[in-house]
Amino acid sequence: MIVIKDFPKLESPFIRKVINDNYVVTPEVAKGFEWVFESPDVFCVEKLDGSNTSIVIDAGMIVSVWNRTARLPFFNKGKAHYIKGILEAYERGYCELPDGQHFGELIGEKINGNPLQIIRGNLWIPFNTYLKNHCAYESWHRYPKTFENIQEWFLKPISEGGIFSLLARKRDLEIKPEGVVFYHPDGRMAKLRLDMFSGWQGNRHRNNQEAQQ
Repeated sequence: MIVIKDFPKLESPFIRKVINDNYVVTPEVAKGFEWVFESPDVFCVEKLDGSNTSIVIDAGMIVSVWNRTARLPFFNKGKAHYIKGILEAYERGYCELPDGQHFGELIGEKINGNPLQIIRGNLWIPFNTYLKNHCAYESWHRYPKTFENIQEWFLKPISEGGIFSLLARKRDLEIKPEGVVFYHPDGRMAKLRLDMFSGWQGNRHRNNQEAQQ
């Protein structure tokens, strides 16, 4: 029997504080997150701005779809775009996965304003296969991992060497990603979003709600 789990809440590797009414990162590394900057085995992967969605495969077949811990019926008027996104992923071969629960992100027309400008419909992207294999920043291990360097990488315009969405660039689009997720081979994870930096000029994720959790 497959036990359904929610995707774990990811924390920033930098300590965050409320500064000028914004919950932002500081240069101080959070205790226990030194591995993000010290381990040579860390994957730095694009964080997609979508809806966390998982599929359950049993005996080689998709038997259920979940948005966090809410099961989505295959026939559902209000959430049909989730199922269509899974079907699109299936057609592309993204669902050729072993039995178990597999997490990914649903992106597209009906999700969060479609920041990655998916032309039509929606698409489910699995984390541990497609995203790690095709949207990892190889440059992560080429430069000193200081707070100043990372902040500059996140905030500089793309035209000046700033971070860009690898998924969007595959379609010849120059778009900033939501951020990155760090993966350690032993299963540890962490995240950094662009809006976690005090110098970010765009909208901020849920404003200060995270500071109160």
